[in-house]
Amino acid sequence: MDVELRQLRCLVAVVDTGTFTDAGIELGVSQAAVSRNVLALEGRLGIRLLHRTSRSVTPTSAGIRVLARARQLLTDVEELVREATSGHTRLRLGHAWSALGRHTAEFQRRWAAQHPGIELQLVRTNTATGGLAEGLCDIAVVRAHLDLRRFAHITIAQEDRYAALPADDPLVRKRTVTLDQLRDRVLSIDRRTGSTTIDLWPVDAGPRIEYNQDVDDWLTAIASGRCIGVTAQATTTQYRRDGVVYRRLRDAPPVDVHLIWHRQDPHPATQAAVDLLTTLYG
Repeated sequence: MDVELRQLRCLVAVVDTGTFTDAGIELGVSQAAVSRNVLALEGRLGIRLLHRTSRSVTPTSAGIRVLARARQLLTDVEELVREATSGHTRLRLGHAWSALGRHTAEFQRRWAAQHPGIELQLVRTNTATGGLAEGLCDIAVVRAHLDLRRFAHITIAQEDRYAALPADDPLVRKRTVTLDQLRDRVLSIDRRTGSTTIDLWPVDAGPRIEYNQDVDDWLTAIASGRCIGVTAQATTTQYRRDGVVYRRLRDAPPVDVHLIWHRQDPHPATQAAVDLLTTLYG
């Protein structure tokens, strides 16, 4: 016999209420049903979970450990149910770095006004698909290089590239910079989710590379003076950091900004998101 959720619920209720009778009232079942479920759980696990006296019920040391896991499992199940049943009432927008840049706040405001029945959640996930392939979001904004044939998608914008420089770098005195001015530096790159690759420079004429794990590592490396970075314009508004200065790269190709979603069974609000983003970027 497998462990059942009702057995875990009975164990938690007994400990929380202090008696089998009160646990039954809490769960809407009889005291006998609570007792049977706890005994069945103890039998399945082969350990005693509760100390029972005429006046009190307390968990054993093993019971304390099982109780902690039971609470987590029950919470996870509740979250699973919410995820499954809230598909039409919540839209999760995934992104790896910069969301919608300077349009992020306006998108949130307009969405709330136009679609009050659908909660918008922004989810930052350090994966190339912004969490879409991992099931962490319903739609995602991506700027990284990936095979878009896997997903339905639309290109919503092109953004200028910017150099991210340490605040004391001599180049911050310039209004714009060039790729050639960066070729003797150390370039910080997030190869999983970043929009920058060494291909921006001619073969054997680019900067040295240092890899990072996410945008926070990237900013820290640049602020320390150890590296410089190249990024899409959205980063300059989404991530302002002491010690980091952004300057536009006047000779670098723009970054394509894509919205992606699953081809099969897309979220019902996908088209509404496409329409609003197209308006904002348009």
